[in-house]
Amino acid sequence: MRILTLAAVLTLPVAALAASGNDWNPPKPTETTKICKGKRVWDEDKKRCVRPRKSSLNQDGLLGAARELAYAGRQEDAQAVLSAMADQKDTMVLTYWGFTHRKLGNLELAQAYYNQALAQDPDNILARSYMGQGLVAQGKYDAARAQWKEIRTRGGDGTWAEASLRNALETGTSYDY
Repeated sequence: MRILTLAAVLTLPVAALAASGNDWNPPKPTETTKICKGKRVWDEDKKRCVRPRKSSLNQDGLLGAARELAYAGRQEDAQAVLSAMADQKDTMVLTYWGFTHRKLGNLELAQAYYNQALAQDPDNILARSYMGQGLVAQGKYDAARAQWKEIRTRGGDGTWAEASLRNALETGTSYDY
């Protein structure tokens, strides 16, 4: 089974690997990435692009928009959405703060966000995977391997989070998402 999972990871295009613990699909582009420019999201109720704080999106909708923008490589725009979210202590919000900071090269700040997310929810395998991929990029393979083992111990064997970190450990290359 592990060989099949690894084969699936290695044969899928990088873009097909989504930023979710076990979601192998990228976010579907919406008007937020298709037509909204800068730090704006599509507001379905208003039928236009608006600043995240002025949108009618709830926490889940804003998190989805942040994920979509991060996937599109628009890290600063994703951070604008994250900053508009009411619950800044939510472990997924913290995880995406870590992800966007890591992609922007702010590695110490990214680590601090991952640590906060894991302090609240040690079973957050996505935070562990992203942190581990950052550690691989820094050449800290032992620390990354420890995160991979934690993911497996916490029931994440065979998930995107586990497979992507395992692949990063095997190849030395982490995913952009």
